[in-house]
Amino acid sequence: MKAIWNGVTIAESDDIVTLEGNHYFPRESLKDQYTTFSNHRSGCVWKGQAHWLSLFVNGDMKPDAVWFYPEPTDAAKEIKGRVAFMPGVDIVD
Repeated sequence: MKAIWNGVTIAESDDIVTLEGNHYFPRESLKDQYTTFSNHRSGCVWKGQAHWLSLFVNGDMKPDAVWFYPEPTDAAKEIKGRVAFMPGVDIVD
């Protein structure tokens, strides 16, 4: 699968975990040259605290477009080391 935003593939992998309708890519598949820091954090009762990254591609910024759980709960351990994407980032086969 590929994650595409603003005409650029920002992540690509055959090793995808789908949870609650979101496709989690291995963290190492995310092309860091297209990400930038975000202070945003959010919480999920059963997954833990999510950290976020923004995307910067071809001069355009998509704030808080990527999330990950650095320390997911035991119930969500399958997404440790993985990233997912907000709507607007196209996920294609």
